[in-house]
Amino acid sequence: MTPPQHLRGDYAHFQPITTRWHDNDVYGHVNNVVYYSYFDSAVNTYLIEVGGLDIHEGEIIGFVVSSSCDYFASIAFPERIEVGLRVGKLGNSSVQYELAIFKAGEEEACAAGRFVHVFVDRASNRPVGIPDNLRTALARLLRD
Repeated sequence: MTPPQHLRGDYAHFQPITTRWHDNDVYGHVNNVVYYSYFDSAVNTYLIEVGGLDIHEGEIIGFVVSSSCDYFASIAFPERIEVGLRVGKLGNSSVQYELAIFKAGEEEACAAGRFVHVFVDRASNRPVGIPDNLRTALARLLRD
């Protein structure tokens, strides 16, 4: 069975990332768990820079409650990559991100994944509605 294609044009936002020396494992490619840190970095950079999320003092924070990733081709240090980001579902207190890892300039993804954030009150850890500034930023990424 041929895996589904994840193409650059399918994603609304791109976060550039440079792989690091310690991302490689003993097999000479970026270890699978590192892809999740790329996803997390891309999403949180977007939330901070575009949505105004205050990760240090804000009352609202996002918890990852679910994640997955499929791998199609390897990447390795030193490579420049881009994380494609879109929103698959935007709920009241949660959002499902759909992400893909692309080698810089390439059309087909090396990996594709998803994760779900639930936004919670920092003090109580109880779910809350997504604040307007974040909802507006996330709505820009909703896939068609």
